[in-house]
This record gives sequence, C-alpha cells and structure tokens, in this order.
Amino acid sequence: MDRPELADFLRRSRERLRPQEVGLSAGPRRRTPGLRREEVSLLAGMSADYYVRLEQARSTQPSTQLVAALARALRLDDDERDHLYLLTGHRPPAGRPAGEHVRPGLLHLLDQLTGSPAQILGDLGDLLAQNPMSEALFGTVCTVSPHGRNIVWRWFTDPLVRAAYPAEEHDHYSRLHVADLRAAAGRRGNDAASATLVRRLRAASPEFAELWELHEVGVRRSSRMRVLHPTVGLIELDFEVLLTPSEDQRLLVFTAPPGTGNGALLELLRVVGREEFATDSLT
Repeated sequence: MDRPELADFLRRSRERLRPQEVGLSAGPRRRTPGLRREEVSLLAGMSADYYVRLEQARSTQPSTQLVAALARALRLDDDERDHLYLLTGHRPPAGRPAGEHVRPGLLHLLDQLTGSPAQILGDLGDLLAQNPMSEALFGTVCTVSPHGRNIVWRWFTDPLVRAAYPAEEHDHYSRLHVADLRAAAGRRGNDAASATLVRRLRAASPEFAELWELHEVGVRRSSRMRVLHPTVGLIELDFEVLLTPSEDQRLLVFTAPPGTGNGALLELLRVVGREEFATDSLT
C-alpha cells in the first residue's frame, strides 16, 4: 500500500469532482474546490474519520469493498479505478469481458498482417477471427463458425485434428491446452461458460479428465510449434500472445524463427494461399 500516493490521488480526485456531478448542491458558502471530505465519506458509506486518515496517509489498508465504494463515490473511470486498487495494495478487478465481439481495430490489424498467420482467440479457446495466412496454415479446423470453433474441444474430441502435428508432441500440446484452460477458468471464477466446457470435455475425453485432475496451470504467452502442412511440408513457427484491451481475448501472431528456412516456407504458404488440409489441424 502506497499511503502518500493514495492520499494525493484521493485528494486530487475529490477536488476535481463537482458537487452537481454527484447530486449535491454547491451551496453559497462552499469555499474549497470539488467535494468536501465529509461528502466523499458519505457517498462511499464509510466514516468521515477513516476517510480523513486515508487522505492524511496514516490509515490502515482499506478492504476491497471500501476501495470499490470509493471508486464509485469519486466517479472514477476504469483506469482510475484500477490505479486506486493498486495504490491500496489490491489487485484490480477483471475488466469488462468482450465476449465474442472483436473490436474493429483488432480486425483491421489482422488484415495488415499479410505475411504472418494471426488469430484472435477467446480465453476459453474459441477462435473469433483469423487472417488469410492463418486460414492457409491451419485449414478448415480453425474456423470462426460457431460449430466446432473451440480449439481445446477439437483437440481432445476429433482424432483427425492431431494428424497435422508430430506424434511425439501430442502429449505436450495436450498439457498446454489443459493448463491454459485451467488458468482461464480460474480468472473467470469458474463461471457457467468455463464450467460447462470443462464438464463436457471431462465427459468426452478420458485424456482430458486425467490431465485436469493434475491441476496444472500455465498461461500460453509464447511457444514454438511444428505443423505438417500438406503443401509446404513441416513448418516450424514461434507464436507470441499479444495483449488486447479485453482480458477474455488475445491476439496470436505466428512467425518463423530467425535464421531458419521457415521464412521461405511462410512465403510459399502466402503464395499458395488458402488450401484445405488433407487432415484437420489445430493450434
């Protein structure tokens, strides 16, 4: 908890807020800018003495409930609210989920990545969008259609999916998928969507059920993978997971490792364009 910075942020936020913005009358005898300390404490539902101690940098750490109440009382936007949480020594709450809606800016970015496969994935593994290079690389399995677009589900329930990957790496990818899904479910608080997907996977795949019991957690931020493409052959790629404004979406960009011949294979793939796999593939 950073008491001096917290005190300064609360005071300046209070002074920026006009009484009319929170339904209070300015009154003829108001001499200080913004709200009074007593008014903030009233709006936040806390004692005036405790709020005064917060602004004087001599308080105990406020609870997350009090921090949330202060954020509402001071009419903070999401960025300011997160800053308040960090100053009080708490982790900010999760941002608003985007769900299946992909922001136009992200779609435009996909269109600009003409030389590298790129995808936008939901945190539970739903493919939401991809560029033509990604379609050419991963074929018809990675589809944005509602049916069968979840890559974790396809990996564990469709035997043909793994044919596009070296057999000795299947166990590795299985554990990566499960650990990443476990992390996403935890971030979501095991909500209905994640609980339903996990329940279906456990019922459909003994392999998934066994791996789920290990309780391994690991967010996929970067990795190297090999894909057996029916036209260009075995291609080795690095992929990086880039942050998006929404915590439930991420941008994956696939690139050739420096100093290898895989860059030429990507260029060949770009020329060949989209082709259907002889066997399904999956990221």
